[in-house]
Amino acid sequence: MSEALPVGEGARNAAVFVMLLDDEQAAAVLSRLDPAELAQLGESMCGLGEIRPDAISAALGGFVSRATQEGLPPGDRRGRVRALMTRAVGDVKAEGVMDRIPDDAPPRAIDLARWLTPKAIVPLIRGEHPQAIAVLLVQLEAETAAQVLAALPQDQQSQVVHRIATLGPVSPHAIAMLEDMLSRRIADLHGTRALAMGGVREAAEIINASARQVEKRVMPQIAKMDRALARSIEAEMFKFEHLFTLDEKSMGTLLREVESDVLIGALKGIAEDRRDLFFRAMSSRAADGLKDEIEARGRMKMAEVIESQKAVVNAARKLAADGEIVFGASDDDYV
Repeated sequence: MSEALPVGEGARNAAVFVMLLDDEQAAAVLSRLDPAELAQLGESMCGLGEIRPDAISAALGGFVSRATQEGLPPGDRRGRVRALMTRAVGDVKAEGVMDRIPDDAPPRAIDLARWLTPKAIVPLIRGEHPQAIAVLLVQLEAETAAQVLAALPQDQQSQVVHRIATLGPVSPHAIAMLEDMLSRRIADLHGTRALAMGGVREAAEIINASARQVEKRVMPQIAKMDRALARSIEAEMFKFEHLFTLDEKSMGTLLREVESDVLIGALKGIAEDRRDLFFRAMSSRAADGLKDEIEARGRMKMAEVIESQKAVVNAARKLAADGEIVFGASDDDYV
């Protein structure tokens, strides 16, 4: 390593370098200095006088020497390139250029955390400082963050919320520390293998939340590509629990297609408050009669309950395919 420059000489070289930049670039450099550094650099800049070629060579040579020794930290290189391109050619052109640049970099730990379930996130932050947890939670979806918060020790929850409420600007250094912590925790808990994401259940949930036109278009195509996979997705899309979202009219339509004995078996396996969703779609007399029959049935094997529930689900699937009942309806389903 070369011998460090004396403070005075280093300040003069820095002053020369800054004076070679245009005003906007120079202002960006100066904005990163603390008051003492600004005062020292400003004094050197004011005292430069004529800047001779040898002074320029010395300044640039010192810069090249230090850059060669220290290198450039990786940071968010793609993000910085995007920002520079946007500044140079505007949003639209920059986006077009960046889309043509392959992105082979592994996902950042923070970006990966946004895809994880609360159950997977909690072990990653266990025992960490409330400030680090707060920085992470504000970058998650509110529902996910709420579940993570609820899983923390009770004496830590208020500390985390207090820090979230008073967080203010978060420095790049704090984000880097959080990234490093998450990377280490992910490696410790999961090794170097990629964390599993997605799957049949996630695909089914997305389709359930989509407009019916999406389901009608997507599912037949999946069946052509992989019939077994399509059946697995459909099994996740239509579970007995999904019937709880039906309105009274759709529920009434479904109940007319289900034999009483099958319905009794299906309802034996759910809590009483859930049974009310079915009873409300009946007349009071029919509901009271069904309650009595359920009570009189006594204990049932879980396998029998599951078979009854599958029969009800199959009836619901057929009605949904015929457009008689609707799951997860959105505005796109109506005109």
